[in-house]
Amino acid sequence: MQKTPLKSTITTDIAVIGAGTAGLAAFHEISRAGRSALLIDHGPLGTTCARVGCMPSKAALHAGEQWATLSRLAPGGLPSASQTPDGLWQRARATRNLLAQGVAEQTVAQAGDRLIMGEARFLDAQTLDVGGQRICAKAFVIATGSRPILPKFLSDLGSLVVTTDTLFELDKLPRSIGILGLGAIGLEMGLALARLGVRVVAGDLKSTPAGIIDPEVRARALELFSPELTTWLGHPVEVELVGDALHMRSGEASATVDLVLAALGRQPNVEQLDLANAGITLDSHGQPVVDSASLRAAGKAAIFLAGDITPDRPLMHEAVDEGVMAARGALRALEDGFEKGVPPRRAAISIVFTNPDVAAVGMAYDHLDMSRTVIGTAQGAGNGRSRILGAEGNLVRVYVDRHSGVLLGAGLVAVKGEHLAHALAWAVQRGDTVETLLAMPYYHPSIEEMLQSALKDVVKQMTANRQEPASARF
Repeated sequence: MQKTPLKSTITTDIAVIGAGTAGLAAFHEISRAGRSALLIDHGPLGTTCARVGCMPSKAALHAGEQWATLSRLAPGGLPSASQTPDGLWQRARATRNLLAQGVAEQTVAQAGDRLIMGEARFLDAQTLDVGGQRICAKAFVIATGSRPILPKFLSDLGSLVVTTDTLFELDKLPRSIGILGLGAIGLEMGLALARLGVRVVAGDLKSTPAGIIDPEVRARALELFSPELTTWLGHPVEVELVGDALHMRSGEASATVDLVLAALGRQPNVEQLDLANAGITLDSHGQPVVDSASLRAAGKAAIFLAGDITPDRPLMHEAVDEGVMAARGALRALEDGFEKGVPPRRAAISIVFTNPDVAAVGMAYDHLDMSRTVIGTAQGAGNGRSRILGAEGNLVRVYVDRHSGVLLGAGLVAVKGEHLAHALAWAVQRGDTVETLLAMPYYHPSIEEMLQSALKDVVKQMTANRQEPASARF
């Protein structure tokens, strides 16, 4: 087979492959440092967050909440077609399109002639081929993102299966849908669709939805969400075509649905890059081996990875940080005296916008040393604002170092929980203690008073522990 001849060579200091959140952050950091950079993307432009990730799911959740409200207020009929489930779904899709288009236009405007559209592959450790165009660089940032995992047994079902990347291409809502995978997006979309009147059956091999680790938060979340959708957890789910419908089975449970949403996670987009040509060390699954501290790929080449391609923290704000980290690593690799260090990782925070929101902050529950940890708890039934909102099921748990009083982390499920989670993450990153947090103002009535109550519970436990005779503590 005759190879396509390469065009004239373009030389740059650093080439950034992928114009998503991480790639854009890296490109801007390199440009601010005064070095030349090219931004390469095969399209479509628009970040994963804006096109198929966090923003579309929030638009769908908002649509679901609108329909739930409208259904309660006007059970006998609604005033217009735009306020039906399908109408609200179309509005959510339009919001997604608007956001994605805005990001794409902004990318083109900011990158200008430094944006090259095409699929990149390595020829060697310093050379790319992008659609027949040769690009030479001294260092590279790879931020090519990820795509949904779709096992063959599901892909064989054709158009009866959608992924998180194609769900928003549906013109109309199905009457029923099965969801395989109850991670954050699976749970969000399951609740959004259920609140839009779709019958939802969701299954996962894991016994915990949305990756919830704290057992008390997990139990409360299941209690709150189970009435809205059928959940099969902890067992494999089988799917087969029966007539024009899909039959799902998990153990003794079974259901028939019109469509299946595969929400089984995402896998890095690396296959087309020919990373072996660049001398990058690959693991047994063909994925690049990456140093988690520097984000540098194992091998002799100056190649750094950022964003969803590194699955450690697949979140937008983490992708921004990783883009900056990778860019600074690439800049130092140029050996021109660039002195900015790798920025420290921020306090961990994850939020599932399920209303009530589920959030985890700081140190994860399963990483706590329980012999050194006090867990303070606050219930919605004891919080005035929660009772006003009909959210007595709210639950906040804070993890505190028994000896220093430093806030280590927290887990919660609460209406308006996204705001409380941010306050907790800021407190963890600052190294706040129970004493300093209790000295802060708490407005009444507010959900934030749940933090105050949880901290007071910590103080109560620590005081009781100090007053116990030594013999009683062992």
